[in-house]
Amino acid sequence: MKLHNTLTRQIETLTPLNPPNVALYTCGPTVYDYTHIGHLRKFTYDDILKRTLTYMGYNVKHVMNITDVGHLTGDTDEGEDKLEKGAKKTGKTVWEVAQFYTDQFVSSIKKMNIIDPLVLCKATDHVKDMIHLIQKLEQKGFTYDTPEAVYFDTQKFPDYGKLSRQSIEEKKQAVRDNVHLDPNKKHPADFALWFKRVGRFKDHSMRWNSPWGDGFPGWHIECSAMAMKYLGESIDIHTGGIDHIPVHHENEIAQSEAATGKPFSQFWVHHNFLNVEGEKMSKSLGNFYTLNDVEKKGIEPMALRLLYLQAHYRQLSNFTWEAVKSAQEAYDKLKEFVITLRSQTSRTMLSEEKLQKVDEYRNRFRESVASDLQLPQGVAIMWEMLKSSIPSGDKLDLLFEFDQVLGLRLTEVEEVNIPEEIQKLAEKRFEAKKAGNYEEGDKLRKEIESKGYAILDSANSYVVKKK
Repeated sequence: MKLHNTLTRQIETLTPLNPPNVALYTCGPTVYDYTHIGHLRKFTYDDILKRTLTYMGYNVKHVMNITDVGHLTGDTDEGEDKLEKGAKKTGKTVWEVAQFYTDQFVSSIKKMNIIDPLVLCKATDHVKDMIHLIQKLEQKGFTYDTPEAVYFDTQKFPDYGKLSRQSIEEKKQAVRDNVHLDPNKKHPADFALWFKRVGRFKDHSMRWNSPWGDGFPGWHIECSAMAMKYLGESIDIHTGGIDHIPVHHENEIAQSEAATGKPFSQFWVHHNFLNVEGEKMSKSLGNFYTLNDVEKKGIEPMALRLLYLQAHYRQLSNFTWEAVKSAQEAYDKLKEFVITLRSQTSRTMLSEEKLQKVDEYRNRFRESVASDLQLPQGVAIMWEMLKSSIPSGDKLDLLFEFDQVLGLRLTEVEEVNIPEEIQKLAEKRFEAKKAGNYEEGDKLRKEIESKGYAILDSANSYVVKKK
C-alpha cells in the first residue's frame, strides 16, 4: 500500500508500526453549521482509504473527532468561537447547536455509506485529557502563561514548520493588523492551548475548571489529546483537508512531539477542495449545497459518491449539476448491470484465457487503489470489466469485490417493478418531449412524481425510479 505523505512530499510504502494493525486518525467536523458536499468529499475519501486498507489485509483502528468547542473563526487564535457564533445566529444554546449539527453530520455520512469510525469522540467529553496533555507540555517547558491564555512556545520546538515547510519568520510576516492579538503573546506563530474566560471570552458559554483558571481548550490540543488517548503516542496515518497543513496539523505535530519525544504520525494524508461550478463554495454565492439539496434534485447519495471517485483525492475537484446528473445515469447503469448479471448468473468452467482475464482485472484494480488511491483508474477498470466477455457470474463476483472499496452499495441493489400505469405515463411523456410538447411533458412528469416515482432524463432516454 502506497500513499502520498505530505511530510516528505513523496509517495511512500506504508509500513505500519504494529502490523497488520493500522492506527488511523481522521479530522472530523466542527459542528457549528451544516456538513456540505465539500466536507462529504473528504469524508468519503477517508472512507475509501479505510476500505482500501481493509481490502489490502490490514486491521484498521479508526478514530474521528467531533469539534464542539474551541475552534475559532480564525485558525490562528483570532475571532470568536465558531460554536458561540452559531448559537448567536440560531438563538439556541451552544450545546443545542453542537448536537443539531452533529446529528446532521452523522445522518449525512450514513447516507453516503461511510463506515462508522471505531471511536467518534467529542472534544467536550475529553477536556480532562487535554488538560493533562497541557500539563505535560508545561512540565517540559514548552508553554507560557498570559492573562488571556496558555500558549505553546513554538520557538522552543526546533522542528516547527516541517509539515508546511514554512518558517516561523514567514508566519510572522503573514499576521494581519486587524485581528485581536494578545499583547503578551511572544510570537505570532505561538498558539493557544487553553483560553481563559476573560476579555473577549468572559461570557463564553462552555467552560471548565483548570490549573490556569476557568476556560476552554484551544482547537489544536483537542486532536492530539484524543488521537493519543485512543491510538497511542505514535500513529500510522493522520488525514485532513489541505487547509489544515499550515496551522492545525503543524501545531498538532509540535505539541504532540514536544510532549512525547516521539514522531506523532508516520503519514499525513491531505484532501484537496471541492469547487462548485468552478467557484469556491459559499453561502454568499448561493452555491452552498448539502446532501439534502442534492437529493431534492433526484440524485441518490451513491451517485454523488460515484462522482467523487472520478477525481483523485489530491486533485481540486469541481461539482456541477450536469456532472452529478451524469453520475446518476452512470449509477443507474451500474444497478442495471447488477440486476442483469443476477438474472444470468452463469458460472461456467473458465478457460485458462478467461481465468487469466479475471485475475488480470482483480490485480489491476488492486494495484490502482493501492497506489495512492487511484480511484478514477479503479472505476475505469470496473467499467472495462463489466463490458468484457468473462462469464456473468464471475463478473458479478468481481463487481461486488471491487465494491468493498468503492462502497456503492451494489450488493443491496434490488429490482424495482415499475407499475404498468407509471410505465405508460413515462412513455407518453417521452413521446411528448420528442415532439417538442414540453408543457404536456412537464404535466406528465408532475403526475408521475405525485404517484411516488421520479424520472431521470439522459440525452436519448430516461429511467423511472421509485422516490
